[in-house]
Amino acid sequence: MRWLALGALAVLTLMVFDIVVPYAGFRHPVVVEIPERSNRWSIAERLARAGVVRNAPVFTAWALVHPGVTLKAGAYRFAGAQSLSAVFHRLAEGRTFAYSLVVPEGFDRFDIAHQLSREHIASGQAFLAATANPALARRVDPEAVSLEGYLFPATYSIAPGTSAEAIAAMMVRRFRQALPHSGWRPGLRDPHGQPISLHEWLTIASLVEKETAVPSERPVIAGVFYNRLDGHLPLQSDPTVIYADEMAGRPGGPLTTADLHFVSPYNTYTHIGLPPGPIANPGLAAMRAASHPATTPYLYFVSNGHGGHRFARTLAGQDRNVRLYLRTLAANKGGR
Repeated sequence: MRWLALGALAVLTLMVFDIVVPYAGFRHPVVVEIPERSNRWSIAERLARAGVVRNAPVFTAWALVHPGVTLKAGAYRFAGAQSLSAVFHRLAEGRTFAYSLVVPEGFDRFDIAHQLSREHIASGQAFLAATANPALARRVDPEAVSLEGYLFPATYSIAPGTSAEAIAAMMVRRFRQALPHSGWRPGLRDPHGQPISLHEWLTIASLVEKETAVPSERPVIAGVFYNRLDGHLPLQSDPTVIYADEMAGRPGGPLTTADLHFVSPYNTYTHIGLPPGPIANPGLAAMRAASHPATTPYLYFVSNGHGGHRFARTLAGQDRNVRLYLRTLAANKGGR
C-alpha cells in the first residue's frame, strides 16, 4: 500500500507540475484551430501536438474536474510559454486569435493581395482571382468590371483559415455599408449638369484618392476632372498609367515617356474619358469630393513638390507650373 501511495503521490506531483508550470514545446508562434463540437480529449490532443501543453491526458483530466466549463471553438495563437491551467482558462473564456488587416485608403486590389501574402493571412493570387470577378459588386453596381473600388478601406479582423473569397466579400459588404454616407445618390449630376452613374462616380473618386492626400484639394481635383470630361479632354492622370502597368504585369518604377503611350484602356493619356473602372479603393473623403466637387475654372494641376498641387486654367499656366515643379525638384536634389 505504501508503494501505491508513493506512486499515486508521484503521479499527482507530475500532474500538478504540468498544470502550473509554464510550457512551450514550439520555437515559433503557433495557431491551434479548435473545431466546433470538439470533445475534450480531441482538444487536448491538438494542443499537445502543437506543443502548447506537455501532456494530453493531464489536460483532459483537468478538464474533467471542471465539468461545468465549456471550451470554445475558434483559432488560438500561442507565442510563449503558458501553464496548462492558463491555456485551459483561455479556451474557456474564448479568447480567440484573429489577424488584423489594415487596408489604407487608395490601396488597389494588387496592394491588398501583396499585404495578404506578406502577412500570411491568405493567398494573394487567390485574392486577385476572387477580385477579378465583379459578381459581388454588381449587386450594387451593374457596370462593375472587377471588385476594384468596392473593397472598402478599413481595418478588418480576419480569423485564420478565412478564404480569399470570404475576405473579398467582407470588404464589399463594408463598401455597401459605407455607401449611404458617401454622398452618392441616384440622379447625381456633375457641375455641368450631366448625370453620373455610380460606376462613373466611383471611378472619379478613385482618381481623386490617388492624386492627392490633401483634404482641401480633393474637391478641386474632382472639379478639374469633371471639367476635362465636359471639355472632352484626356484626363492625363498618372495613377491611371501606373494602374495600366499593374494590370498588364509590367514592372513598376518612375513613369517614363514610353509608359504614357502604353496601350491600355486604363491609360488616360491615350484614351479620352474615364478608364473602364476604378483604379483603387477610395475612402469616404474622396467619395464625398466626387459627390460634391468644387466649382472651379481649372483644367490642369501638377505637383508643387511639397505634397500639394498648383492649378491652372490654361495650358500656358500649366507649363509655367511644371517649370516651377522642376525647379523645386532640382533645388531639393541640390540641397541633399
